[in-house]
Amino acid sequence: MDHRAETRDFLTTRRARITPAQAGLPSYGTSRRVPGLRREEAAMLAGVSVDYYTRLERGNLSGVSDNVLEALVRALHLDEAERDHLYDLARQANAGPRARATRRRTTASLRPAVQQLLDAMTSAPSYVRNGRLDILGANNLARAVFAPVFRTTAGRPNLARFIFLDPASQDFYRDWEQLAEDVVALLRGEAGRNPYDKDLTDLIGELSTRNDRFPTWWAAHDVRLHRSGVKRLHHPLVGDLTLSYESMDLTADQGLRLNAYSAQPASPDQDALNLIASWAASPTSPISPTQSQEHR
Repeated sequence: MDHRAETRDFLTTRRARITPAQAGLPSYGTSRRVPGLRREEAAMLAGVSVDYYTRLERGNLSGVSDNVLEALVRALHLDEAERDHLYDLARQANAGPRARATRRRTTASLRPAVQQLLDAMTSAPSYVRNGRLDILGANNLARAVFAPVFRTTAGRPNLARFIFLDPASQDFYRDWEQLAEDVVALLRGEAGRNPYDKDLTDLIGELSTRNDRFPTWWAAHDVRLHRSGVKRLHHPLVGDLTLSYESMDLTADQGLRLNAYSAQPASPDQDALNLIASWAASPTSPISPTQSQEHR
């Protein structure tokens, strides 16, 4: 990926979304050729010269200080995910040639102890994924709840490929459009952290060429954190299912996250989850996890 282009487009799109009123600036009733703030306005808000701001927005973050980065965060109203992304871009710009040429190593496989932990979580569908959204391991209940993901994926399941390339995903995820945008934002954030990951670059290229909507969302340069929330599913056997989730880093395994799901206690969703669990425990069940053991 072109690091300068990534930086340029990120800063440009952030500036374009802020109106003078949002920034506390008078608009003087004049028409604007481009949306959002002008460069000189962004420079003034950040406390830097127009020439220096222009240099930054052209993608040159070399030598930029934390003070300037924080000034950009304030001037462009960046949220936590966007702030992290800006720092990731700056970190790459200031890395030496050897560091830039060296791929950031993400844990490639799941440690047996982590799989053991997943298997012990018998009442909570849980899986571990990397930044590319490959699922590296899951417990039996997750394989049953997310059966369409595991059944329709050849090789290691990848949530982005399922969502963008498998029509079944639009039936399975009741909030498909919002989830699809979130997935693009997660991949954009991963590209900032790990721009030399060839597998990630190949994945983005594949999605861009095989799905008409992916390029539009990718061009927005949005990034988001995905730490907790609600997933609304339509399960092939129990119908509509609403689950809360928590997503957390595995601190001993760089780049891996544990996603765990639960239903509201004593709710129809909990009853449905219990039913899925009982079906999954049967070796003759249509959603038996034994059908997907090759993915483990």
